[in-house]
Amino acid sequence: MKASPNAPADSQGYDGGKRVKGRKRHIATDTLGLILVLIVTAAGVQDSAGGKQVLDALAAQWPTVTKVWVDAGYNNAVVRHGADLSIDVEVVARDKEQKGFVVQPIRWRVEQTFGIMSRYRRLHRDYEELPDRSRSMIHWAMVNSMTNRLTASPDKIGQYLRPKPLAAA
Repeated sequence: MKASPNAPADSQGYDGGKRVKGRKRHIATDTLGLILVLIVTAAGVQDSAGGKQVLDALAAQWPTVTKVWVDAGYNNAVVRHGADLSIDVEVVARDKEQKGFVVQPIRWRVEQTFGIMSRYRRLHRDYEELPDRSRSMIHWAMVNSMTNRLTASPDKIGQYLRPKPLAAA
């Protein structure tokens, strides 16, 4: 995410892959797309370093989690780190012959959670001065999303209200 100009320079970084100066959000979700772990770092932090932080927090807060799916941006160090924490980390890589955008199995729940976050204006850009405030705003958005799911009438269906069950991988 691009960061606000009033954010301190030490809490921002530059992501060369996306050519963005700002912060990065590393999340772990359950199968419903609800956030289990959220870490906000400078954008210059590599995905693998952020992934290790997420795995550490996941193992500490949710010791029953034994399987995690990640995208191809995470390297073998994350897989080994997960094994050290007794978490099976599986990389979901796209088929090499695949062209264009295709939804990857399992991983789309995380992308759906990022999509839910983008529906909130305050989360479209990181307006917060401190990363902890950014985390708080994301948690507020997720509370709002969960409340909408819980209070939706049974005849009301939608992408963000009643997620489809996971397809067999």
